Amino acid sequence: MTPLFSTAYFPPVAYIATLMKYPEIQIETKETFPKQTYRNRMEILTAGGIRALSVPVIRNNHSRTEEVRIDYKERWNIIHLRTIEAAYAASPYYEYYRDDLIAILTPRYNYLLELNTVALNWLLKRLKITTTITPTSDYLPELTDNHIDFRNTFSPKKALQENNIKPYYQVFSDRQPFSPNLSTLDLLMNLGPEAKNHLENIGII
Repeated sequence: MTPLFSTAYFPPVAYIATLMKYPEIQIETKETFPKQTYRNRMEILTAGGIRALSVPVIRNNHSRTEEVRIDYKERWNIIHLRTIEAAYAASPYYEYYRDDLIAILTPRYNYLLELNTVALNWLLKRLKITTTITPTSDYLPELTDNHIDFRNTFSPKKALQENNIKPYYQVFSDRQPFSPNLSTLDLLMNLGPEAKNHLENIGII
């Protein structure tokens, strides 16, 4: 059975921990794009607490995910880079990944799916995860015998079994409680090469 995932912008820890359990997955591209999800949003930990970083998009009520364009009226990508730097400059591995993040976020992408694909492929490469990823060619409205449906599992509005995610060092742990399901960027910045081992100890959500 091939698992189905939504696209995501630097996906959360639970998303990657689940994805890596499978040799191959599919990313949903044909759905009607929903609002307020990880599809165009990631969460990181700053000195002031959890901060959501959203990619502004151009869409209508019937836009499919593959049709959603990125809005560059504001310099959101520069804001994201500066916020990431402020959050992780003191982390053990930020300097190793800084140039990569600049290379990912500086170009102007036409479509959200392009940006998300580049970001996800980078995360998987850095984590040495070999899962094969392909886009969907048709929309599957319901779960079928041939698929496991994770398209709506990972959501900022849905509580997960976050106790499955063991605590790890976070930059602002001296002033903020542990946040278990931030963007996988947080895990990578703080644990570096050990991030994959941490992910392997997380069960499928």
